[in-house]
Amino acid sequence: MAEYMLAVHDDGSGDAASMAPDDMQALYKAVDEFNLELQAADACVFAGGLHPPTSATTVRVTDGDVLITDGPFAETKEFLGGFWVIKAADLDAALDWAKRAAVACAGPVEVRPFQEEPEG
Repeated sequence: MAEYMLAVHDDGSGDAASMAPDDMQALYKAVDEFNLELQAADACVFAGGLHPPTSATTVRVTDGDVLITDGPFAETKEFLGGFWVIKAADLDAALDWAKRAAVACAGPVEVRPFQEEPEG
């Protein structure tokens, strides 16, 4: 089986601080149910939600010099909010999981395969 990353993209408009408590609980419940589904199918490798980009630190190396700066590397409207690493038979199976993930987390989910280890 191949491994895929299901990356949850967020634009900050559904910030937890601005959501009604009942809406937030419903979202958490849907994601918890999806996680249980992945685990029951033995498809979950790892999953995690991320703090907002304001908590990021970026490490860059230029000509051997290391520079550490606060904040994300890319300035974009969307950011990575969390992810799952799953096992799936093929891309179609990974896309099926991603559809369910997008419903559960109420946002877009990018599917990307991991590179395979070279033989030998």
